[in-house]
This record gives sequence, C-alpha cells and structure tokens, in this order.
Amino acid sequence: MMGYGYAPSMSEGALKPPLFQTSTFVFRNAEEGKASFELAYGLREKKRDEEMHLIYSRINNPNLEVLEDRLAVWDGAEKALAFASGMAAISTTLMTFLRPGDSFVFSEPVYGGTEFLVHTILPQFGAQGVGFMAEGGETGFREAAKQAAALAAKSGGKVGAIYVETPANPTNGLVDIAVAREISESLKGPAGRPPVIVDNTFLGPLWQKPLSLGADICVTSLTKYVGGHSDLIAGAASGAASWIGQVAVFRTIFGTMTDPHTAWLLLRSLETLKLRMDAAELGARKVAAYLQKHPRVKSVWYLGFLPKDHPDRPLFERQCVSAGSTFSFEIDGGEKDAFAFLDKLQIIKLAVSLGGTETLASHPAAMTHSDVPKQSRERLGITESLIRLSIGVENPDDLIADIEQALET
Repeated sequence: MMGYGYAPSMSEGALKPPLFQTSTFVFRNAEEGKASFELAYGLREKKRDEEMHLIYSRINNPNLEVLEDRLAVWDGAEKALAFASGMAAISTTLMTFLRPGDSFVFSEPVYGGTEFLVHTILPQFGAQGVGFMAEGGETGFREAAKQAAALAAKSGGKVGAIYVETPANPTNGLVDIAVAREISESLKGPAGRPPVIVDNTFLGPLWQKPLSLGADICVTSLTKYVGGHSDLIAGAASGAASWIGQVAVFRTIFGTMTDPHTAWLLLRSLETLKLRMDAAELGARKVAAYLQKHPRVKSVWYLGFLPKDHPDRPLFERQCVSAGSTFSFEIDGGEKDAFAFLDKLQIIKLAVSLGGTETLASHPAAMTHSDVPKQSRERLGITESLIRLSIGVENPDDLIADIEQALET
C-alpha cells in the first residue's frame, strides 16, 4: 500500500506526494478537455488504457487519487472514493440508489447520524426504510426484506438498497453480510438488484473485509482508525467500479468529496494504520478483561467475550479478524452513576468519536444517540448505564488505573 499509486519521478523526485492545493488544472489542448468531461459526466465509456485528465478538484485531484488507490488496496476493492465525512459517504451512497417510491432495508442500531438519515431525512424524499434488530439474526433480517419488498410494490418502486452496520454502534451487534448478499440476490428485478452497503467503521480496514464477504459497497468514516489522530474529518466508499462509478457521479454533483489537504493528511496516517490498530486492539483486550471482573460493572459488550455457545460466535469467527478496540460496558446504576464515572476520568478523555491514538469515553444515550426516542433506545439496548470506550495507543495499565480510580470514587 505505502508505495502504491504514486511515482516520485512525476513530482520532482519528492519521496512523499506533495500537497496539490489547487482548484483547477490546465488542459494541454481543447480535445483533451472535451474527452475528460465526457468521462467525468459518463457521456461515454473509457477507451482501452485511457486515463481521465485532471479537471477540477471537486472531480479529481492528485492527492485524492493516490489516497483512493491506497484505500482500495486496503479494502480489496476495484475503486474507492474519498468524502468530506463519513456521513457524506453514507448519504451520498444511499441517495445514489434510492428514488421516490423505493424502500430500503437497514440494521439497527446504527450510528446516530445514520439513524437520523434513515428515519427523518430519506422519508422526506419518498424513500421508506424497514429496520431490523442486529440481535434478531437472519430471521428478523429476512422478514424486514419481505416488508420492504411489499412496501416498494405498493408504492410502485423497488427495494433500492440493503444497508447494514456491523458491528453496530454502540452495542457491537453483528449482522451476517453473506445473508445480506443472499437477500439482495433474491430481490433482483429487471433493473438489477439492490446493493449491499456495509458500514465498516467499527472494525476498519484491518479487522473486517466486507467486500470479500459479499458486500457490494463498503462505507467507512476515515475520521476514525484511518485518520487516527482526531485532527480531520473524512469518509470513504469502496467496491466494484460498476457500483462506485455510480456513486462518483453523485459525489461530483453533490460536492461531497474531501479536500486535498485532508487527503494529504490521510496519506500520512495510512502509513501507521496497522501499527496503531494493533496497539489499540491489544489495549482493548486488557481493559475489557479488567472491566469484566469489576463488581461495579454489570456487563461488558466486547466481541471477544462471546461464549462458544452464543448464536453470534460462529458469525464473529467467520466475519471478523478481531474484536477491535471499541466496545461498551454497563455500569451498576443509571445515568447519574455513569456521569459520575465519566466526570472522574483523568487520562481517558470524555468525547465522542473513536479509533484515535487517545482513549475516549462517551455516554451514547445522552450523546451520539440522544436524538433516538427513549423507548427506541431501550429497545436497542442503549441504556442509561451504558458507556462506550474507544481504546487508543496509551499503556493499557495506565488506562486501567484511571478506570479503577473513577469506579472507586
């Protein structure tokens, strides 16, 4: 990955890709300009070995292109696109495939921003979602697909997308990606089948490979593990060129791409991605093991603790390389006790987000999922006593000492 997509000889021998802080690019002649715009707007197919010239940084830019080439390597994809945020990637992708009268299937729970998108925004454009609980397994998933198909038939549309977030935020609930692909194939009509879109943010490109498991499009918040330093906002979508090419048109028109400087920062971060994620995963295992034994902790929702006889254990072993470094636990008490714990932390920072070099703690019910109605939160398992931890690269013994003093006091 580290040398892919960039030749120093094309940039004065610079070892690292320079920052191309420019809005537009100069064509060598008018014919080149014409050919480039034909490709950019999908007016014709690419000729053999033809490359589209750089046009305008809303469409393409050297920093974006190198970044996208390297993201595609990580995800095992033909093509990747970089976006201004994870939500830009998710919303642009869903809007690409949904039309008024369409329905779509989505797993629950999902990230708070996605929750608002599927429940509040998309219905305003005539696209109705049918949700299913991740913990409901294959039966609940297939039932939701049947309901979505009936809904689409009634409104004269189609099932336009299957969207799953696995592991789910913040419960770590798992959804079978292979089953999602089976359902997609069963819904195939004259216009094709709905894409299987998987939000892979919780495990990132190291610990889960959705495209190899049957997904068509993998969406990720690059803010998290890939960026990894809590100093940028970005997102990505990757997959087969036939799917991603459609999303690229919408990204161009919506203007949801990332900027050259952010792409340049992400190229820096990609070089230490595995080192950081390995360190965080090791720390998470140690912290989770400590919490599991503490008398003030009711439960720890860490995937590595799934019992051998748990119905999700085979799925976890088949689908996930690791349990990751983000998990939740329930403190013995309610919101008051959870807040008291969070306010006592000294090393661990009270903030939303995950996948950074620093360890973060948050209260999903009062923060990331506060717009979800209380009754729905309880149904999804997002209780007042639930605390989410994203473990960073600090010494895990220091993190455990911090947690210990906060729980004791």
